Amino acid sequence: MARIFDVIEYRNEMVDEIVHRFPDDNGIGDYRIGSQLIVRDGQAAVFFRNGQALDVFGPGMHTLVTANIPKLIDFVGKAFNDRTPFPAEVYFVSLKEFQNKKWGTPQPIIVRNPGMGLGVALLQGFGTYSFKVTDPQLFVTNIVGKQAVFRTSEIEERMRTMLLSKFQDLLGETGAKKSVVELIGLTEELGAGVRAKAQDDFSAMGLTLISFYIGNLKPSEKSAQELRDMGMLDMNVYTQLQAADAMRDAANNPSGGAGLTAGIGAGMGIGNIMNQALSGGMANQAAQPTAQAAGSSAAPAMPEVMTPSEAAAVLRVSEEDVIAAITAGDLKAKKLGSAYRISKASLEEFLKS
Repeated sequence: MARIFDVIEYRNEMVDEIVHRFPDDNGIGDYRIGSQLIVRDGQAAVFFRNGQALDVFGPGMHTLVTANIPKLIDFVGKAFNDRTPFPAEVYFVSLKEFQNKKWGTPQPIIVRNPGMGLGVALLQGFGTYSFKVTDPQLFVTNIVGKQAVFRTSEIEERMRTMLLSKFQDLLGETGAKKSVVELIGLTEELGAGVRAKAQDDFSAMGLTLISFYIGNLKPSEKSAQELRDMGMLDMNVYTQLQAADAMRDAANNPSGGAGLTAGIGAGMGIGNIMNQALSGGMANQAAQPTAQAAGSSAAPAMPEVMTPSEAAAVLRVSEEDVIAAITAGDLKAKKLGSAYRISKASLEEFLKS
C-alpha cells in the first residue's frame, strides 16, 4: 500500500519559543523523498543528522527532492545506501523579533563624578531590549543543542549579563568625561552605545540585538550607605550626610512645619556640631584658623558664582538639598544646559528668607 507523503510542520505561533524540534518526542523522524515541509512566515527549518546541520529552509511549502536538499541527500545517501525513508531531526526556529525584554541593574554601578558632591556616585538603571535570530543554523548548533524546546527564558539571563557588562563599561568610559547629571541626560546615546558594543557577542550566538532602551537612569537612593560599605566614605563624611538627610526628613515631616529652608538651616547647625564632636574640634581649627581666631564658626567664603556642590559646601548640606531647593523655587539659579549655576546674591537672599 502506497504511503502518503509525510507533512513536516509546526503550527504553533511560538510566542515565547525560539526553537521547537520536530518531532519533539525523540527528535528523530523518518522522512521520504517527496515529503512536504511547510515553514510558516517568521520561521526557518533546519535539518540535522548526528548533530550536524545539513540544510536550512525559509518560509514556504517545500517538497523534499534531491535538488533542494543536496547536503541531506548526500549525507543520507552515503550513510544509508540511498534507501528511504531517511532519519533526520528538524528544528523549527522563530525568526520574529522578541520584544520588551526587561533589564535592570541588580546592584548600583559606581561612576566618577568629578567636581560634584563626593566625586563618585552610584547609578541604577532599567529598561527594555529586543532581539531576533538571524542565523538559525548557528543558533541551534551553538546554543540549543539537542533540546526539544528552547524558550526565551532560557537565554534571557545570559543576554542580560552581557548587556549589563557593556552598559557598565560604557558608563565608565563616558563618566570619565561627563558628570552624573550629564550622563542622566544621555540615555539615547548610551543605549546606542550598548547596542554597538553588544552586537558582536550576539552575532556569535546567531542573534541580532535590535534595540536597547534605557527607561530610567538615576543615582541610587542609598548611595551614602553603599559607598560607605564599599570603603569609599570615612565615618566623618558619612555621619554629616546622615545628619543632613535626617534634617531634610524632619523638614518634610508635616508635624514639623519647618519647611525646606528651616531644614537646611538646622542641618547646617547639626552638621557643625557633629563634625566638631567627632574631631574634638581639631578639624575645624585646622580648616578655619581665621574664623576660630575671631571666635566664629562661619561657613566658607562664597564665590560670586557657584555650582550646586559649592553652594552645598557653603550651606554645609548635601548637594541634593540644594537641587531640591532650586527645583522648589526657593533658591534662584540659572540653568546652563544640564547644569545649574547659583549667584552669591541669590544664595544670600535665600538665607535671609
